[in-house]
Amino acid sequence: MKMSRLFAPTLREAPAEAEIASHKLLLRAGFIRRSTAGIYTYLPLGWRVIRKIEQIVREEMNAAGGQEIMLPVVQPAELWQATGRWELYGSEMFRLRDRHSREFCLGPTHEEIITELVKGDVHSYKQLPLLLYQIQNKYRDERRPRFGLMRGREFIMMDLYSFDRSPESARESYARMYTAYEAIFRRCGLSCRAVEADAGAIGGSGGTHEFMALAEAGEAEVVFCPDCAYAANTEKAECAPPPEAVPAADAAEAAPPRTEVATPGARTIEEVSALLGLPPERFLKTLVYKGDGQYLVVVLRGDRTANEVKINNCLGPFRDLRLADEDDLAALLPCGAGFAGPVGLPAARLAVDSEAAVPAAFVCGANRPDAHWRDVVPGRDFPLPLTADLRLARAGEPCPRCGAALGGARGIEVGQVFNLGQKYSEALSARFLNEDGKSQPFYMGCYGIGVSRAMAAAVEQRGDESGIIWPPAIAPYHCVVVPVNEKDPTVTAAAMTLYDKLWAAGVETVLDDRPERLGVKFKDADLIGFPLRLVVSAAGLAQGQIELKRRRTGDLEFIPLAEAVARVRLILEEN
Repeated sequence: MKMSRLFAPTLREAPAEAEIASHKLLLRAGFIRRSTAGIYTYLPLGWRVIRKIEQIVREEMNAAGGQEIMLPVVQPAELWQATGRWELYGSEMFRLRDRHSREFCLGPTHEEIITELVKGDVHSYKQLPLLLYQIQNKYRDERRPRFGLMRGREFIMMDLYSFDRSPESARESYARMYTAYEAIFRRCGLSCRAVEADAGAIGGSGGTHEFMALAEAGEAEVVFCPDCAYAANTEKAECAPPPEAVPAADAAEAAPPRTEVATPGARTIEEVSALLGLPPERFLKTLVYKGDGQYLVVVLRGDRTANEVKINNCLGPFRDLRLADEDDLAALLPCGAGFAGPVGLPAARLAVDSEAAVPAAFVCGANRPDAHWRDVVPGRDFPLPLTADLRLARAGEPCPRCGAALGGARGIEVGQVFNLGQKYSEALSARFLNEDGKSQPFYMGCYGIGVSRAMAAAVEQRGDESGIIWPPAIAPYHCVVVPVNEKDPTVTAAAMTLYDKLWAAGVETVLDDRPERLGVKFKDADLIGFPLRLVVSAAGLAQGQIELKRRRTGDLEFIPLAEAVARVRLILEEN
């Protein structure tokens, strides 16, 4: 490809809406263009990267026994209603009606329709295990699409579905996909960590892992133990139980009766902490949620953050779980959010984090404006109808497995594997005859890779102030040949010959034949992120040499022109 013909409109400055490095660089380097919020067009450079990631995915899925199919984007509502997810998916689902007023959705995922497909054509254990996958656009109406390809409303995803005859066989399929995912991300040049995760709207009871590309721009937080294998998304991460405390009866006797103190205008934990001279961990934070019209009260220690995934799993599931707004609170409490407390509240929907349920003296809101209670003891001054792990884990806390201090990092979810059990096959009556001739539901798994998100994750992990640094395996082109003076026939002829030889040797190459200043060509080469840059000049040719630059390290060296093709192939193979 000649640069003069390549549709790669580079930008000197990133558009105002671009917030993170990958979004800025993919726009500036001419890989993508925004159509509307959360929806992007892939330009030629971007599409070449996508196709290379897809090819790696295909090779590994096929090697693991997968067979590629293509399922419809438009799916009938009846299938989703049968599994209960039509309502559960909520406002993220794009819904539409046809001319006959029948309801459909644009597929955010394909568990229902693949189960219905297999149900119609697979009837015996002899046809199992079966692994079917596709690479297709998915659609989710994100409340706040942002960060370019990281959180979009239309995105490219590989999803594979496994069908097995037993829990043991399903675990084997899960392990096979787990290993294949490790190979995929390694081949794509991504540094990833597999972590335990919450199953979310996909569901299933067999466990799930997310593959996180570690990057500062990641939306997800993960914790991991340096001493054992434990690692989890903070939404899923277990919090170690609180240390043994004195028996509740003894604590109640040791603590003085609760007393009310005036806290005028002090609404937050920080403000009341400063006013009373007590640390945040001596306070109880009372949060009121509304889930599908029901009020829920969650009590945490003052220095902790609520984990809404755990809350939803413990008290729900709810289609719509959110913090109660001021109007809701006005109907429930006379004091507003800043002075709410568990004392005197109905116990029916009260849930207390295990760390806040220990028999110790705390400070909490008195459910009256400008007032708090001191020396409140859980179990003595308010009931404990439900105690559970309801808080976000964080780095520095003890590992729930071995007790060592947890480390922390941010990550971009680029893949997830689920052991679904029989959730979908039971709901859709998808059954087969086992070895004993008995009818039973399939054991299923589903496995997703964000193809477009993987492209953005690679930029996040490898970009620098000059542009993108592509891993060679997914770079749009391996090499750019830059003639120093396109008006010098000797230079242009040598550059063209080198360009042709590189292509003939299987090296995907761009010839920058534009009548631009050399500095502009160099800046664009760094911005686009070609792994190798070859500069052909009259001075170099006089010595039978060309200049080679490695984008990843910035190293420059002169190599013999006659050996250039072999040298380039060797460098690419090494990487």
